[in-house]
Amino acid sequence: MATEPSGPDRAVSSPSPVDVHVGGRIRLRRTLMGMSQEKLGDALGLTFQQVQKYERGVNRVGASRLFDISRVLEVPISFFFDALPTASDARVRADGPVTGFAETQASFGAPPPVASPGIFAPGGDDSALFSRRETVDLVRAYYRIPDTEVRRKMLDLIRTMAPAEP
Repeated sequence: MATEPSGPDRAVSSPSPVDVHVGGRIRLRRTLMGMSQEKLGDALGLTFQQVQKYERGVNRVGASRLFDISRVLEVPISFFFDALPTASDARVRADGPVTGFAETQASFGAPPPVASPGIFAPGGDDSALFSRRETVDLVRAYYRIPDTEVRRKMLDLIRTMAPAEP
């Protein structure tokens, strides 16, 4: 009876959470700039299908490619890792528990992991909020207002309509 390989020899059926996060940040920045996948691909010498694979996390983005993407999208490389959960935030991956130093952090006096707040809670995951089409449309419309004073007043109006933050 044959058994399926485990560990590094096993075929990975789902993308890494880090690759998915980086891909989501690429998509976020591209859409905020109003750039199509095809236009980004042309700037990088890629097909739009390859850009799609990067954005879904199906294909891992190498260091030199990430550098090129950061230049085209006009953001620092660190942008793609903003709001990335740390090892203590995500104890279990799709392929099993996280192993290594993550288990021993408590013995070094690290605080226990804190549950993440929802996307609308203060300090929430902004990347999830910005992945919504409604948010992207609102930001684009806001920046199409040519008068900075009108934009400021619009922001003030929205702030008065929203519940106060605790």
